[in-house]
Amino acid sequence: MSDITSVPQIIWGIDAKILATAIVIISYVVLFTEKVNRAIVALLGATVMIFSGILTQETALKGIDFNTLSLLIGMMTIVGISERSGMFQFVAVWAAKKVKANPRGLLAVLAIVTAFFSAFLDNVTTVLLIAPVTFQITRKLKINPYPFLIAEIFASNIGGTATLIGDPPNILIGSALGLSFTDFLVQLTPVVLITMAVLVFSFDLIWGRRMVTTEKDKRAVMKISEIDCITDWSLLKKSLFVLFCVIGGFMSAEHLHIANGTIAMFGAAVLLLLYTLGAKHDERDQKIEEIFGVVDWTTIFFFSGLFVIVYGLEVTGVLAMLGNKFVEITDGSIQKSAMLIIWVSAIVSSAIDNIPFVATMIPMIKSMEESMGGREAMMPVWWALSLGACFGGNGTLIGASANVIVAGMAQREGHPISFIGFLLWSIPTMLISVLIATIYLHIEFFM
Repeated sequence: MSDITSVPQIIWGIDAKILATAIVIISYVVLFTEKVNRAIVALLGATVMIFSGILTQETALKGIDFNTLSLLIGMMTIVGISERSGMFQFVAVWAAKKVKANPRGLLAVLAIVTAFFSAFLDNVTTVLLIAPVTFQITRKLKINPYPFLIAEIFASNIGGTATLIGDPPNILIGSALGLSFTDFLVQLTPVVLITMAVLVFSFDLIWGRRMVTTEKDKRAVMKISEIDCITDWSLLKKSLFVLFCVIGGFMSAEHLHIANGTIAMFGAAVLLLLYTLGAKHDERDQKIEEIFGVVDWTTIFFFSGLFVIVYGLEVTGVLAMLGNKFVEITDGSIQKSAMLIIWVSAIVSSAIDNIPFVATMIPMIKSMEESMGGREAMMPVWWALSLGACFGGNGTLIGASANVIVAGMAQREGHPISFIGFLLWSIPTMLISVLIATIYLHIEFFM
């Protein structure tokens, strides 16, 4: 409250609320044009908030959620080391062989593997690991990889919704509310499983039964050795040990009273130690530099600047004002609020990056809690925000980073995914998944 009261009402002869809103709008417009790197836009917007006097350097730092940053850096480091063992490629090839390289079974199993990995890795990393294996297998089967890639895009965004660490919007919401890994797992996994079942069934109905290959080509896939995918058995064991401990730590965090970001950073530090243990000085330093290079620092600085920009809206009272307006529109009804939030979140997240949208919505929804019965009563609205923002990523080719990455890889492989062509699949998928989520929320909280 002291930060809000310390903000001058008039800055440069302009109302502070109007000035803060203008800074945010300009930042977001530039952000969505993609003419400037998003980290640069966020950092410039953040520093303008400080230069204008809306924030001081001290209050700006208060706006940064260091738990979210720690969680992102820690998990990026753990995944960056783990993937060097080849474990993820092993699972993809192993799963393909389990369905005897049958195209119909392969379509389902690769979507399921993608969804599973996306629940524990970030979506971009997942598709970067799975897509090359998909190209390798479909090339040997002499079938079109297009339906596999589309299914994997959808599965990555749906699967990432299931856990705290699966998608950035969940990380933001979980950190802001102090939710545990188990909270997300228990509340969102059921709707994710239902949605994935519908996705797999639909793609099997539309594509699976039409895909055929020869027994000779199937044998070529069956000859691929999944064991050869493992490049470092020692690192595999170390990575699995740390991953299981970190996931266990997330599940126990609420009882241990330790933040998820701290657990992720500790796990990253332990795996870095195990990864470099016994190496010579120069080799050890080189390994550390390589792993730190794997961390997506653009995303980290983007989040840092974004937190400050949104905090500028919060301290000037803009978000509280919007929250009050939202309460008026929904008549203070939790059910109306949840239904409105899930569909608005999905539609907006289809068109723009869901991270700045969710970052802006969090303090606004927080400001509504007191007048709508408190945190516990408002949980359906928070779950609606998560489901809408994550599922909305499937709405267009630019709705999520994973979509763009897969499209780029497909283009290089000679199987381009056009924006309009993708819409033919993405709009129905997004609408059906959000409808399933809406029904789920209604049954879970309002019946």
